[in-house]
Amino acid sequence: MSSIFLILIPIFMIAALGAVLLGVLNMARQGKASQQRSNKLMQYRVLFQFIAVILMGLLFFMAAG
Repeated sequence: MSSIFLILIPIFMIAALGAVLLGVLNMARQGKASQQRSNKLMQYRVLFQFIAVILMGLLFFMAAG
């Protein structure tokens, strides 16, 4: 069961990094749509980071028990 966490954690970490990079690149553009897209990308980044942290906590909890 812990092996699935070892696969999912890097996936969500890479997804968070991708959202950050896309958000930074999107900030170079101007316009209302660009601002909304940047906001949505940062929301995804927070979500991906949250999931990665929860999975790491579960992995540590399972390893301790």
